[in-house]
Parts: sequence; structure tokens; C-alpha cells
Amino acid sequence: WWPARRRCVGGRRAAGLRHSLALTADGAVWSWGNGDSGELGHGDRQTQLLPKKVEALAGQRVIAVSAGGYHSLALTSDGAVWSWGDGGQGRLGHGDWQNQLLPKKVEAFAGQRVVAVSAGGQHSLALTAGGAVWSWGDGGEGKLGHGDQ
Repeated sequence: WWPARRRCVGGRRAAGLRHSLALTADGAVWSWGNGDSGELGHGDRQTQLLPKKVEALAGQRVIAVSAGGYHSLALTSDGAVWSWGDGGQGRLGHGDWQNQLLPKKVEAFAGQRVVAVSAGGQHSLALTAGGAVWSWGDGGEGKLGHGDQ
């Protein structure tokens, strides 16, 4: 495989293990690639060979995206975090291990303003306006920074 130039959407992009995300200037999220775990956010597990708009985030002004191993994160202008895809090890932050085929708001941040997000292979991170770093998901090898595994 060789890099190919394609006319595409968006300015900001994020590359996951098997999927990609793009964020347009108007705050819309587009996704493509393998969707087996719901990481594309289209409500199904289909693979998308071309970018497709994540309609479930319509009405939200997304300012940042991050693509993990099998999950995705979005940060909206009001400081809310949305996650979808593989929920294993709690990496989506919804208090369970359930997969989410559509973006779902992470309620743990109610009343806080998140300013940055990052999706790892099986974990997620968020930075609040107050400077607190939150981490959740698989803590193997100490990657959550909680002082344990």
C-alpha cells in the first residue's frame, strides 16, 4: 500500500488502530474504516470505505476528536466528552463494559469543563480546565497513572 492523495473532509484528523476520524471547521465529525466495535459511531458495525458524517453528533459543536484502538472520543465546545465503540475495560467511561454503536455523553464530567481528550489503545484520558487529568479503562503497565495496574 502507498499513500494516496484523496479529496477529503475536514481539517483535524485522528488515526486509530483500524479507523479514522475527521473534524470539519463547523464542528461536524466524519469517520471511516473498520466499524466492527461501533467505533465509527453510525449505529452499526459496518466498515466505511469513504468518510461518513457521524449524524448522532449533529447539533453538538465538536472541537476535538481522538481515535483509540477500538473506540472514539469527541470533545464539544461546552466541555462535554462523548465516547463510542468498544467498551471493554471501561474505556468509554460509562460505568460498564458495554459497546456503544452511537456517541454517548460521559456523565462523570457533569459540572466540569473538559479541555482535551485522548484515546489510547484500551484507555482514555481527559484534562479539565482546572488542570486535573482523568484516566479510565485498562490500567495494565500503569498507563492510567493510578499507581497500580
